[in-house]
Amino acid sequence: MPSLHLHHHPLDPPSRRVRLALGEKGVAFETLLERPWAPRPDYLALDPSGAVPVLVMEDESRALVLGGADAICEYLEETQPSPSLLGADPAVRAEVRRLVHWFEHRMAEEVTQHLLGEKVFKRLHGSGEPNSVCLRAGYQNIHAHLDYIGWLVDHRNWLAGSELSLADLAAAAQLSALDYIGDVPWDQHVSARDWYGRIKSRPAFRSLLGDRLVGLPPTGHYADVDF
Repeated sequence: MPSLHLHHHPLDPPSRRVRLALGEKGVAFETLLERPWAPRPDYLALDPSGAVPVLVMEDESRALVLGGADAICEYLEETQPSPSLLGADPAVRAEVRRLVHWFEHRMAEEVTQHLLGEKVFKRLHGSGEPNSVCLRAGYQNIHAHLDYIGWLVDHRNWLAGSELSLADLAAAAQLSALDYIGDVPWDQHVSARDWYGRIKSRPAFRSLLGDRLVGLPPTGHYADVDF
């Protein structure tokens, strides 16, 4: 069995999606902290973009390097097919991929980059104070995404259908990073909160709930599975 090392940043949502996928599939791995805004030369040799996540699988004969959450999760589906996080039906798989793109692009751009980017990553980068216009936009936009999650789970068991999928992991990755800083208005979105409570209580989520950044502790309820 090859050894797996995931290069990541704890509050990077795509990295969190990969961690959840590995956990749901029961794959053992070790994490290595990276700072993508100031990548190490050794890390750039793995991925010239300096971005996270990157998964490195090593055995006695070779090392396989996979960059990006989409590529890593697709590889896991092909090599560790049970339990499936894409679904067996082509229509379900298409819906899962659509929702993953929605959360990791549209929600990330409209909410996560405005809130987490301004309040946390600007601080880590040393690139100035949060932009109040961006913060207001993020606080306004998050309601539409929580409403959408609520609508989906009011009509389905999980976001893309009857089974847990990468769509749930992608949404939970975004929201868990935002929840770390206490920026998710759960009380105003009961259906979304109940869905998040279900996924937050899964064993694969435990490592995320243990995340701590030096000098930036999580909000009080972050690690509480009962909120």
